[in-house]
Amino acid sequence: MKQQARLLGFDACGYAQAGPVSSQAAARYGQWLAQGKNGCMAWAGNYRDLRCDPTLLLPGAKTVISLAMNYYPRRFKPAGTAQVAYYAYGRDYHEVVRDRARQLARCIEQLTGCTSRVCVDSAPVLERYWAQRAGIGYPGLNGLVIIPGRGSYFFLCELLTTLELPPDAPCTLTCQGCHACERSCPAGALQGGAVDARRCISCLTIEYRGAELPQWLATAIGDRVYGCDACQQCCPHNRDATGTAVPEFQPSDELLALTLDDIAGMDQARFSRLFSHSAVKRAKLAGLQRNAAFIKRHRR
Repeated sequence: MKQQARLLGFDACGYAQAGPVSSQAAARYGQWLAQGKNGCMAWAGNYRDLRCDPTLLLPGAKTVISLAMNYYPRRFKPAGTAQVAYYAYGRDYHEVVRDRARQLARCIEQLTGCTSRVCVDSAPVLERYWAQRAGIGYPGLNGLVIIPGRGSYFFLCELLTTLELPPDAPCTLTCQGCHACERSCPAGALQGGAVDARRCISCLTIEYRGAELPQWLATAIGDRVYGCDACQQCCPHNRDATGTAVPEFQPSDELLALTLDDIAGMDQARFSRLFSHSAVKRAKLAGLQRNAAFIKRHRR
C-alpha cells in the first residue's frame, strides 16, 4: 500500500488503528470551539461525534491510512502582485488529492475486497491527530503538521478502510521552543499551537463573508488577497522545502501575474475561467474583490 501511495504521488503514508480519538484530543478540540477560536467557521462545530470517532464514517473501519502530498510551488508570484497562498496556486487540492486517494482505495478493494472511504479536508476528521498517530508528522505551533525533514507544505488526506493493517509508531517529535511562527504571524493569531481564526488572515480573506474586512486588519494584511503563508515561510523546518512534482499544482502564468487592479476589474466570466478548478473559488468573486479593495485603500 505504501509503495502504491508513492507511485500515486503521495510523499508520506502511515497507518493507525481506527477508533475514537484520545480524550485529550477531544477535549482540546472542544476547548478550541468553546473559546470561539473557530471564528466565522461555524461548520467546525458540526458533527463532533464523527470528528471524535472516524469509525462512524465507515462502519467496520479497522485502519486510518494517513497520506500527505507536497504542494510547495516551483514558481512564485512576484512581490507587489496580489498574493495568493501557495496551496491555491494550482488545481483545487480536493480534486487532485481525492482522485489519487480513490485510486489507492480501488487498489485495496481489488486486492483484498475491503471497502474504504476517502476523506479530503471537507470530511469531519481530525486530520492532524491521525497524521501524528500514523507516524507521518507532528502538529507544529503554527497549527500545521510538520513532516520531519520535509516541513509543512503538504496536503493531508485520510483513507478509512476495513482492511486491517499493522499500525505505525506515532510521531512523538515537537517543535516546542522555537516560536518563530508565533512571532511572525502578522495578525497575532497563533498561541500555543492553536490558531485563533478570528485573527487569522487566511480565515478572514477566505471564510469571512462580511461586506468589509475588520479595520484592524489593515496593518497586517499586506498584499494578501487570498490566504497567508507567513507562519510557514518563517518556519525553519521549511528551509529545505522542495517544489512539488505534481503537475496539477503548478501555477498558470495568468495567476502569477494577477494584480489587485486585475481583480478589481474582473467579471464573473473571467473569475470562473481562472478559478473554476481552484481553491480560490471558495472566496467567490465578491470576496476576492472585497479583499483587493481593502488592500488598495490601506496601502502605504
